[in-house]
Amino acid sequence: MSGPLTQLSEEEEMMKQSVARFAKEKIQPLVSEMDQNSQMDPGIIKGLFEQGLMGIEIGSEYGGTDSTFFAANLVIEELAKVDPSVSVMCDVQNTLINNLIMTYGTKEQKQEYLPQLAQHMVGGFCLSEESSGSDAFALKTVALEKDGHFVLNGSKMWITNAEYAGVFLVMANVNPSEGYKGITTFIVPRETPGLSIGKKEDKLGIRASSTCPVHFDNVKVVPSSSVLGEVGHGYKYAIGMLNEGRIGIGAQMLGLAQGCFDHTVPYTHERRQFGRSIWSNQAWAMQHQIAEVRTKIEAARLLVYNAARRKEAGLPVVREGAMAKYFASEVATLTTSKCMEWMGGVGFTKSYPIEKYYRDCKIGTIYEGTTNIQLNTIARELTEYLP
Repeated sequence: MSGPLTQLSEEEEMMKQSVARFAKEKIQPLVSEMDQNSQMDPGIIKGLFEQGLMGIEIGSEYGGTDSTFFAANLVIEELAKVDPSVSVMCDVQNTLINNLIMTYGTKEQKQEYLPQLAQHMVGGFCLSEESSGSDAFALKTVALEKDGHFVLNGSKMWITNAEYAGVFLVMANVNPSEGYKGITTFIVPRETPGLSIGKKEDKLGIRASSTCPVHFDNVKVVPSSSVLGEVGHGYKYAIGMLNEGRIGIGAQMLGLAQGCFDHTVPYTHERRQFGRSIWSNQAWAMQHQIAEVRTKIEAARLLVYNAARRKEAGLPVVREGAMAKYFASEVATLTTSKCMEWMGGVGFTKSYPIEKYYRDCKIGTIYEGTTNIQLNTIARELTEYLP
């Protein structure tokens, strides 16, 4: 497709509008309750599957939507406008879990898992550990070979969707003496003996999104069905998928910023001080701030859309994905802060959704690579300036 980055095809526009309606009608009425209870409503999860939003790139032969990576990011953006917690569930499922199995799975693994992931089963991506956050490959979870199978031992932290996941993609080291070159990806069903889910984290934001530790205590897995791709190549797969996953986080932060902005600006026309709306009464100060923030939201959209289009075209996205996530996260932080100021005292209350957007946005500068990690990546990619 040629033309402006923000010009959508007919299929993309239809999906965007469909998701917007679903989010407004089904998700929005439950946002406050889910946030307060720190619990995703089961009906929302069911609805995501019924709408085909959990298997967007999975082929129709597996019961998926058979759409595109760009469309997946449109969906993530639209969901985040209403609830970033729901958005990140969809994001992890599509950009990490599904993509890993579609790219590296055997025929048998695809036949077993893709139909379930498209229609009813949530997946969890297990990489981070207590002592390996930004240094993700300093992981200590091991999978030692014994009598024709692997035995997994260790713990993973901050695993999104853990509470609801039916299968986990687990990064473990089969040869610790080789460092990151021993890291291998394993497909581990939830019901596998020795796998347990820890206490759910009590978080500042995206509270309806489940985040839990996952423990592996002598978990036995058979190589032929559980190893995803090649032994020792897990670090390569993780890097590749995280580069793409960062685009998804960028889309989430973009949608969050736009949703917060859309809730706030009409209020500046309605709220009256000294006999006039604050939009008019403080024209230079208010209108210029709003114009600046809206410009930055559009700049973030261009970065996210460009990265998504490049990935879809088979072009490198290491730098572009990092830029999209970094900038969109910073814009979401700025937008939510400014919106709270524009709203005045009511913006600080739970009567309006602004304070929730404000809490939700902070994670964007942390997960799937902190802001500093993104800046490191961008700097490392500036090879054209090397002497």
